[in-house]
Amino acid sequence: MLNQEQLISKIKGYNDFVDVEKLKEAYSFAEKVHAQQKRDSGDPYISHPIAVASILAELKLDGPTITTALLHDTLEDTIATYGDVKKKFGSEIADLVEGVTKLSRLENTSKEFTIAENFRKLILATSKDIRVLLVKLADRLHNMRTIDAVTLKERKDRIAKETMEIYAPLAERMGMHNIRDELEDLSFKVLNFDARKLILDRLESINPNIQKLFSKISEELQKALMDNNINATITGREKSCFSIWKKINSKRISLEQITDIIGFRIILEDVNDCYKVLGICHQKWKMVPGRFKDYISTPKSNNYASLHTTLIGPFKQRIEVQIRTRKMHDFAERGIASHWSYKDNEKSSADIQTYNWLQDLVELLESGENPEHYFEYTKMQLFQDQVFCFTPKGAVIRLPSNASAIDFAYSVHSDVGDACIGVKINGKNSPLQTQLANGDQVEIITSTKKSPSLHWLAFAKTGKARAAIRKYWHDKMPANKETKVHKSSIWVLLSHKAGTLGEICSLIGANKCNIFNVELVDKKEDFLSFIFDVEISNLKDFTNLISELKARSLNFKIIRNRKMNKDVN
Repeated sequence: MLNQEQLISKIKGYNDFVDVEKLKEAYSFAEKVHAQQKRDSGDPYISHPIAVASILAELKLDGPTITTALLHDTLEDTIATYGDVKKKFGSEIADLVEGVTKLSRLENTSKEFTIAENFRKLILATSKDIRVLLVKLADRLHNMRTIDAVTLKERKDRIAKETMEIYAPLAERMGMHNIRDELEDLSFKVLNFDARKLILDRLESINPNIQKLFSKISEELQKALMDNNINATITGREKSCFSIWKKINSKRISLEQITDIIGFRIILEDVNDCYKVLGICHQKWKMVPGRFKDYISTPKSNNYASLHTTLIGPFKQRIEVQIRTRKMHDFAERGIASHWSYKDNEKSSADIQTYNWLQDLVELLESGENPEHYFEYTKMQLFQDQVFCFTPKGAVIRLPSNASAIDFAYSVHSDVGDACIGVKINGKNSPLQTQLANGDQVEIITSTKKSPSLHWLAFAKTGKARAAIRKYWHDKMPANKETKVHKSSIWVLLSHKAGTLGEICSLIGANKCNIFNVELVDKKEDFLSFIFDVEISNLKDFTNLISELKARSLNFKIIRNRKMNKDVN
């Protein structure tokens, strides 16, 4: 635990303008009001706010944010009031502390709400001042670092799942990749301890070889650059357990088949050198087709910029290489926190305007949509890779991978989405449900009348598009209007894995569709083929079901007007 002088020294290492007296006062105030409290581990409670403040100091955040970290639990867990904090530290810090306190109260009542509802409240609570979310992320990171002290398994699992589904992707979207990686790995350790241990054991068994490879490949890379008169800093890294686990599952390969567990970062002084180094690497070693990404010319939506490529590098070793400038590297390490500068005073160029994705989320969440609906698709957007498409005038539209022309239309404007009737992709007429690829030029054809189809929900990936379509139809359909019962059939290929059939039946039921007949129509060595005949009272429920089947990457198709045996009702 850092003492008062150590914490202040850490902050003054990057910020000469910090209000030292206010920090000392906050440290003493927190120490006093938390004096009788203990953590689950038995440590003095004050160790937690000091650790949170230290995390934010590592991110080089401003004085008010670190002061808030020291005080963030005083309103929730002690006799201190908002008035006390405002009187001692001013309204800015009092408002920040109150914002963090509201989020803490959310956590304490999380059993009463779904993760989706907690996500909604978190975003709305932090949208006015992004520093509230920064303190909350640091708070969650320290809680995850000490989660072994939590003895109740149900509580531990709930915290880890919430961290994996909310806080890790938010850290990613804020450009804070190191925090994201640690949150994911700590959550993975709780939620799937055996799998993580298996990967750790595998990495440890090859570790001596990895360390030798690191040094040898670094030397080869450095020599290739020096031969071309380029000065660079080269660092090597090993992929995290969770990123390896994700790759095993997404590519359906075994742990032994994972070869590219080594990554290198080449850090340079200017952008021109980045492209020169890329050329040198591609000339000297074979690149893996389809693995090059240029996030310098088209940065990610969180403003991350870098060149990514995968090479069959020295010693025939497959390696991932990231090439970036020092400024880009600083952002990749600290994300939004890198916007704080201390040349003349404490100031930040970061605000909600910088983060359009946060604005879109706030707009979506304030629309009053069912939280389960927007959370599922927002979660996909937070995690997914992106595609970059262009309007006919050359404006870049960023969308999640597998997004359709429908998503593109709504990304341009809600009115464009509601009125779209067709699309031209790269000059050719195409269906609206067409999935877009990087570099596509998309021209939306609109009508003077608004008429979005309810069936678009099955193809829309972005929360913005789905919310707009739902809102249109919600306004069109009276809540108490009686609806006709529809019948449809879904043909699904399922594995032989025990419980798979039950999971699909539960999924259909959870979406308020009634199964009135199930037929096993084919049986192969690798799969079983079923047809589910279902009754549908509300077409929106059926659309939600189809979306969930697609999200699970199941092989299925819809059969309309299926002829059934006479003995089936």
